[in-house]
Amino acid sequence: MIRKAEIKDIKKIYNLLKFFGDKGELLPRPLTQLYEQVRDFSVFEDPETGEILGCCALQICWEDLAEIRSLAVDEKSQKKKIGSVLVNNAIDEARALCMHKIFTLTYKPDFFKKFDFRITDKSELPLKIWSDCILCVKFPDCDETAMIRNLQ
Repeated sequence: MIRKAEIKDIKKIYNLLKFFGDKGELLPRPLTQLYEQVRDFSVFEDPETGEILGCCALQICWEDLAEIRSLAVDEKSQKKKIGSVLVNNAIDEARALCMHKIFTLTYKPDFFKKFDFRITDKSELPLKIWSDCILCVKFPDCDETAMIRNLQ
């Protein structure tokens, strides 16, 4: 079951992102930032146990551009299409907000290709998105792949 994240979910989201961040598979987010951006997150909750098995954020970047970020699925729950459900939910949410394009910075480009994202040069993205990048430990040597999808 997918639902919007609540304050009570933030520590689980933090732990999910930290786990994959420590493995170098995504960029972790500080706990303070997660609380500030709770409204951007959706979670996949196991309907039987209530456990959070995955998360994904949709951040609005500009009048017609949104970003999928912080997509993570608990390691023991992978290969069950939870990540796909979360991405499709984010795409639907972006469409509902009348976004024209959606992008992601990822270490897993093959996964996002399944959703019609195409690789793009980072320089094609608006400068506004780099505000988070400046705080990243990998700046300016970002090794993520930029991908974008038209929603129109």
